Amino acid sequence: METIVTYDFSVLWWIQEHLRTTFGDAAMPIITHLGSAGIVWIVAAFVLLCIPKYRKCGIDMLIGMLIGLIVGNLILKNLVARSRPCWINTDAPAMLIAIPQDYSFPSGHTLSSTIASLVLLRHDKRIGIPAAVLAVLIAFSRMYLFVHFPTDILGGLLLGLPIGWGTPLLTERFRARFFPQKEEQSLPEPEKETIP
Repeated sequence: METIVTYDFSVLWWIQEHLRTTFGDAAMPIITHLGSAGIVWIVAAFVLLCIPKYRKCGIDMLIGMLIGLIVGNLILKNLVARSRPCWINTDAPAMLIAIPQDYSFPSGHTLSSTIASLVLLRHDKRIGIPAAVLAVLIAFSRMYLFVHFPTDILGGLLLGLPIGWGTPLLTERFRARFFPQKEEQSLPEPEKETIP
């Protein structure tokens, strides 16, 4: 465990020393707030619910993120109870956002972003690819802002992938079982008149 923490901090400090910029200091808090409580994905899901073509996608996003919330934020975070890097290291750089009060592993921002973007990718790549780019930026922002370890991000990703991939399959089976589409009844062919 000590080796993992040492590796995690080495990556975080490398980001601070080599990738931190004035532009990043302005942009990363905005990007990270888009993922706070999954707000950008929740808004997107409700917009999709209003479009008949994408209604199933919106439902899948909400169900997937609910599963992620229960498994990741409510169960795993409190079970693992891992401290955040900004709690441990008193030499942390000046914080650009408020210090989170919940535990660190897994990253909830990464988890919800992975689930939502993967569901979108499965339904429509034209929407899913930009969503995946935003998901990567949100995940990176958590390390840039020194509130998550890299392994927290990895944990959110590894947990989000099967949820994001499996939720559409799960909901499709549910629909097929409980709301089967009625097959169109074929009209009987008219009887041919026989000529005597």
